[in-house]
Amino acid sequence: MAAGHPALARAAKATVQRILTQQALRPDKVTYYLERRDPAFEAKMREVLLVYQEVMLQNQTGGVPEASPSVITVSVDEKPGLQALANTAPDLPPVPGQHSTVARDHEYKRLDTASILAALDLQTGHVTTRVERRHRSREFIALLQDLDRYYPPECILRLVLDNHSAHLSKETQAYLATRPNRFKYVPTPTHGSWLNMVETLFGKMARTFLRYIRVQSWEELRDRILLGVSEINAAPVVHRWKRFDALMT
Repeated sequence: MAAGHPALARAAKATVQRILTQQALRPDKVTYYLERRDPAFEAKMREVLLVYQEVMLQNQTGGVPEASPSVITVSVDEKPGLQALANTAPDLPPVPGQHSTVARDHEYKRLDTASILAALDLQTGHVTTRVERRHRSREFIALLQDLDRYYPPECILRLVLDNHSAHLSKETQAYLATRPNRFKYVPTPTHGSWLNMVETLFGKMARTFLRYIRVQSWEELRDRILLGVSEINAAPVVHRWKRFDALMT
């Protein structure tokens, strides 16, 4: 009213929304952007993409020459906070003429959460997985030990992974010291998780055996995840990075 618009004092909420919607600037809306806080973002990204390019060439030529040390590249990450949810009422099957889908009560019971620790072999598509209640250093070290047992001892395991505290902790470094020249880190830049190809594996899990999943216990969730991974390993798919634009700049 002080600005000479007394009618606005009686404007309804819908009127205000309509006025704002018609404007080019929308101060009532908030969108998010990501500021690159890693000063070495481009250099780290380039290093990761060079590794992917090398793996692609290895896959095309059938592997590295026998005279060279064998390097196996594995993409590693965690998917934390996966909820084990139980039904409070049974699902109802589809009924012709009534509902064409499974009917599920909207209420559920939270049992616990799980973390999936996964290592995706970029040359064969094999997945090494652990399902834990937490993802601390001890769980990550257990994954490293699984990798150490699975691959031939003469191989160098090149791990593409982020800078999660469990990957860099004193406990993890102490374990790595017991296996000199066995593991080599290739870190992704800060806020560059999209550069880690294991994320495509987690996406595949979310679209398949994790979709709509309901269980009766945390242990059932763990077992069904491991079963899903075993089915992936029965017919593994090699994941490929297709865009190398950053290497040309």
